[in-house]
Amino acid sequence: MKTQITLKDWQQMIIEFRDKRNWKQFHNPKDLALSLNLEAAEVLEHFQWKNNEELEGYLGKNKNALGDEIIDVIYYCLLLAHEVDIDINKAFIKKMKLNAKKYPVKKAKGKHTKYTKL
Repeated sequence: MKTQITLKDWQQMIIEFRDKRNWKQFHNPKDLALSLNLEAAEVLEHFQWKNNEELEGYLGKNKNALGDEIIDVIYYCLLLAHEVDIDINKAFIKKMKLNAKKYPVKKAKGKHTKYTKL
């Protein structure tokens, strides 16, 4: 297996994994979106009820578990994009251009303000 792969490669690997197990029948857009949300909640569980000091120690010991959950989120994002025919590369470039317009450096640098308030 290659060590440097693109998101498109990831997406293809996910589809092959799914198809070998005959899981496409369960992967409609609604259920994929639900699964994505559930996996995102599992990411949040790693942070729940921890202050910054506790979090630093926790993440030092649990980075792999957090990484697994982050990958699960990416897995469902890529599979959902495939199922609804969204080209992830085009969508990413389009979104970054939109973000650059919404958050110009001169107005947004060093601020956490939403673009509607800049």
